[in-house]
Amino acid sequence: MQVILLEKVSNLGNLGDVVKVKDGYARNFLIPTKAARRATEAAIKEFAVKRAELEKVAAAKLAEAQKLGEKLAGSTVRISQKAGVDGRLFGSVTNADIADALTKAGTAIAKSQVRLPNGPLKNVGEFAVGVAAHTDVVVEINVQVVAAVE
Repeated sequence: MQVILLEKVSNLGNLGDVVKVKDGYARNFLIPTKAARRATEAAIKEFAVKRAELEKVAAAKLAEAQKLGEKLAGSTVRISQKAGVDGRLFGSVTNADIADALTKAGTAIAKSQVRLPNGPLKNVGEFAVGVAAHTDVVVEINVQVVAAVE
């Protein structure tokens, strides 16, 4: 299916690109999230008219994400979990736990924005975790996982 991208999509293209994607990806993800639109003649003409407005919105989103990235850069989040004597957790620290901790600290982050390169954290220690505020803005934060004292 041919679609016009209405915003930058990682590993696919930039605003205004007409790309060919699988039907399911377009129908189930790109179109419902308003990241793309079917590439019909009418849609292409309509996009050409609205292009400047969409670029302005995209630039505003990027500027907001850069401010958020500067605020988060190098920050540390402390999460306590139950752990055994050897430092292994009874469970794990997931991207949802990190997003909740950041939200409680005053920065609203969705769990889909937290990037755990090696999967959930299963040990006590300090880890570098990426937070993607925008497709172009990925900031590293430190996550300290400590054993809960009871």
